[in-house]
Amino acid sequence: MSAHSKLSFAKPSTSKAELEEGTAFTPRFDEHGLIGAIVTGADGVVLMFAFMNAEALRLTLETGEAHFYSRSRKSLWKKGETSGNVLRVRELLTDCDQDILLVKVALQGEAACHTGRHSCFYRRVDAGADGVALEFVTK
Repeated sequence: MSAHSKLSFAKPSTSKAELEEGTAFTPRFDEHGLIGAIVTGADGVVLMFAFMNAEALRLTLETGEAHFYSRSRKSLWKKGETSGNVLRVRELLTDCDQDILLVKVALQGEAACHTGRHSCFYRRVDAGADGVALEFVTK
């Protein structure tokens, strides 16, 4: 697809059968115009979770590089634009009712997390006798 085309998304069907069994990609954005995106590496490790709006999804599909929408900054961002840790999309899947995305990527660089870690999921929730705490995990 050309970087100059304007890819658009049709409204999701009201038919459950069509939504779950059809071939039309009709992402179900939430009331804020966002859809959640789970990002995994080629090794299956979950690297991060972020949101996309229609423009971020369109740019991701057109460029092959992951783009997201920052709720806090209220703006688009391309992963790796400042860090150099670009996420090259290998496969994009959607769940049964098309309200979440799974983005399988090849990480160009070392870190998917803004903290410099490989994955944003680097702490385990540990519920013990002394309460709930976070424990750092290694890759």
